[in-house]
Amino acid sequence: MKLSRFSQLNKWLCHYFDVDSITFYPLTGDAGFRKYYRFELQNTAYIAVDAIPEMSNNLAFVEIQKTFQKSDINVPDIIVSDLAQGFLCLSDFGDELFSDNLTLNNMEQAYKKAIKLLPTIANVSLPENYTLPLYSADFIRVELNIFTQWLLGEHLSLSLSEQEQCSLDNCFNILIQSAIEQPQVVVHRDYHSRNLMLLPDEENSIGVIDFQDAVIGPITYDIVSLLRDCYVKWPTENVEALFQYYCQLVDLENKCSEVKPEQYVRWFDLMGLQRHIKASGIFARLFHRDNKEGYLKDIPLTLSYIVDISAKYPELKALHDLVLNKVVPALQNKEKSKEESKAESKVNLNGAGS
Repeated sequence: MKLSRFSQLNKWLCHYFDVDSITFYPLTGDAGFRKYYRFELQNTAYIAVDAIPEMSNNLAFVEIQKTFQKSDINVPDIIVSDLAQGFLCLSDFGDELFSDNLTLNNMEQAYKKAIKLLPTIANVSLPENYTLPLYSADFIRVELNIFTQWLLGEHLSLSLSEQEQCSLDNCFNILIQSAIEQPQVVVHRDYHSRNLMLLPDEENSIGVIDFQDAVIGPITYDIVSLLRDCYVKWPTENVEALFQYYCQLVDLENKCSEVKPEQYVRWFDLMGLQRHIKASGIFARLFHRDNKEGYLKDIPLTLSYIVDISAKYPELKALHDLVLNKVVPALQNKEKSKEESKAESKVNLNGAGS
């Protein structure tokens, strides 16, 4: 009889560590298909990863881990890996996420620490035998269409008129053009508060995880992922000040010394729009395709970013109007119906038991 993947992982690690048994503790997974477990041997904690090869970028994880580590970026050590089976054993960064202790009072200092890593990531030297995917126009368009297919169509049952679809496509073209005209660098592509760890050292250094989807892409992608996080929203004045801090760092690296400040702000804004449009669709897809309901609660925040930022740009009025006047009300109505249905079921259940 074929062993389950968990049993295979257990057997593989027992063989590597030369022990009879290991006690695993499941960890909360991410938005992908990977499963994580913590275990401890001889007073050392490890993370076991079950990443099905057909569904995970395991080679990318290994190659990028080596590349980042050579650039003194804190990433988990790979203790042992079997890419054919999709098993890895990593060093344990602990439980303290960057997001766990953020407040308005300490966020500036904390975010500056995370921002300082971005020029290093952007400039890492890739090995000659490994290339990252390009975040091309076609790549970006596929991501934007997740919004149309999964949020509008699948989740909200919204259909667009021919005129609405044409106007939305024109807005998408503006976002794509803004992305591809930027300086192209190494991009983590998911650099936000839940993918950064505070390490238990004297300086509370930052550890970087979930980097396997890195690409060569727009220079503002990672900074907007961090400052306009899909899971937390900070006051505009704080975000603007931290973005200026980032721009100064980048200028010191001679990446964009000739770029005008207003151009940089536009790149930042439109990159954020692309990311939030994509993310809102992905959150809907995670629910309908992958049965992960928890991400539905994050959709309203992503839509609020889209409404706020698109209002700054007249050429994106069609996107602004669509989300504000059609998408947000549809989502609110869906949530209202869901709550009413729950309340009715509760009443019926109580009635049945009386």
